[in-house]
Amino acid sequence: MPKYPAQPRPTAYVNARLLDPASGLDAPGGLLVEGETIAAIGQDLYREGRAWRAPEGAAVVDCQGLCLAPGLVDIRVFPGEPGDEHKETLYSAGHAAVAGGVTSMVCLPNTTPVIDDMSVAEFIARRARKVGMSKAYVYGAATKGTQGVELAEMGLLAEAGALAFTDGLYAIANARVMKNALAYASSFDLLIVQHPDEATLAAGGVMNAGAMATRLGLSGIPAAAEAIMVERDIRLAEMTGGRLHFAHVSTADSLAAIRRAKDRGLKITCDTAPPYFALNETAVGDYRTFAKLSPPLRSEADRLAVVAALKDGTIDAIASDHIPEDEEVKRLPFPQAAFGGIGLETLLPITLELVHNGEMKLLDALGLVTAAPAGLMRLPAGRLAKGRPADFVLFDPQRAWKVDADKLRSKSKNSPFDGRPVQGRAALTVVDGRGVFAEDAP
Repeated sequence: MPKYPAQPRPTAYVNARLLDPASGLDAPGGLLVEGETIAAIGQDLYREGRAWRAPEGAAVVDCQGLCLAPGLVDIRVFPGEPGDEHKETLYSAGHAAVAGGVTSMVCLPNTTPVIDDMSVAEFIARRARKVGMSKAYVYGAATKGTQGVELAEMGLLAEAGALAFTDGLYAIANARVMKNALAYASSFDLLIVQHPDEATLAAGGVMNAGAMATRLGLSGIPAAAEAIMVERDIRLAEMTGGRLHFAHVSTADSLAAIRRAKDRGLKITCDTAPPYFALNETAVGDYRTFAKLSPPLRSEADRLAVVAALKDGTIDAIASDHIPEDEEVKRLPFPQAAFGGIGLETLLPITLELVHNGEMKLLDALGLVTAAPAGLMRLPAGRLAKGRPADFVLFDPQRAWKVDADKLRSKSKNSPFDGRPVQGRAALTVVDGRGVFAEDAP
């Protein structure tokens, strides 16, 4: 496998298959890194006949024909730190991220203390810089303490670097509070992100409502709990003119409502996560708690609707929905086990399943985890272009491997894809021109 150079000097990455969804580039070529930025990129750059050369004085990395794409931008990550370091830390999350080709991650505000004040946002930024792996950005809490009662200081949080505002793992349940959040945010052109779940309807449920939940004797969460919240918030966004994004959408009815809202020209966007297009409720199997997620894994009809929405552009991005939970809260009877699954290291291969299954073209699938999420968060990431940050991943889309949760770099091991055969793996990850991960490095 290619190795990154040890010396901090100009580096030419040659003999690569360049993939840039933002520009539609898919061609053999090369890329030159100087300092922290891309200095040159092009089809057949540094190629002479069948050989490859590089500028004098530059280190050379032969990419051996592997795919060189923008680093993945993951817009839904719970970092654990501060407050839940037993589940995850910025160190472990950063290493897991770059092993999965993720060079930018946006952290949920459900830390302890909550990211509802500038000091916590600044702490995470400092810690991420010290770790020196994936870049870490933050959401600000939409309400103080993510309690859903009083709006947080969004303007000040935005000045401190918050990219958007959400209560993260919790829905903003009160309609008046949500309306006020959208109205306030629209004054500053800020984005509100909602976890769509009508909590009183979902209360007590532990998996998708339906025949399987009945057979297993488990309380169900109806698909309508998501759709009702989506419909409500679309109306509130229409009232206020606010920008609204729905996270991890998982049902056909929700997607139909979002599609109609987009057709009316509303400022509505959404993402989904790999479990909702790669798994369905049968993954719960014999009370498998690693498959207990929020929202829950849905029916096969809903899964197919998610795939269709990815193909037709209704879904704007894919995020890992990385929610680490330790064994103490996962190795419990299914009703008592915590919701959540990790996903940083499986984001790339599970997204590539859409390509291997013939459902999407490679550039289109990669765009959902690079340029599209970067655009939603207005980040200078997710594309290969001269002058852009040198954040990219070299990967083999055909590399076959089996997900083994115990070998993943996340501190917690609760992967819903544990044991799944997959294709596609990062061989090399570069952040700001620095090699931060190589597959065969110690």
